[in-house]
Amino acid sequence: MTHSEAPISITVKSAAGSLVTVRASSAEELDQTIAMTLASLASATEELEKAVRGTGFSAPAATPINPAVGYATQALGGTIVSESFTPAPTPAGGGQRMCPHGTMTRIHGLNGKFGPYKGHFCPAKQGDPTKCVTQYVKPGSPEFATFVADQTKA
Repeated sequence: MTHSEAPISITVKSAAGSLVTVRASSAEELDQTIAMTLASLASATEELEKAVRGTGFSAPAATPINPAVGYATQALGGTIVSESFTPAPTPAGGGQRMCPHGTMTRIHGLNGKFGPYKGHFCPAKQGDPTKCVTQYVKPGSPEFATFVADQTKA
């Protein structure tokens, strides 16, 4: 996969207008890339901005989707220009998802906090501290319309 085809792409704009783009094929690769290059990127950006514009800039805050993006943005003193994340394709077999505890249960609820919901729930027992976070399917997404539930809750 070339870098331009990477499913995770983060572009951070510094206060002086410098753009830094980091691309990765997985969250783990993104974390490793940021950890390995953050110091050199920050140093290069700082030197460039001092040479071009001087010092004393402050960047407006933004709320990133990925915590690693927030870390990189803060370390570089920049703002988020664009952040995209394309999740891996849903595996074959009716849209089932896996977690460390096994096959996640697809549940369609009729009366959730915000109305009807659909999601993939970890099969670990209630109260298990290692239980995975529920992966909700967003209304309006293609998966929401084709979601086949294992259970329906009233």
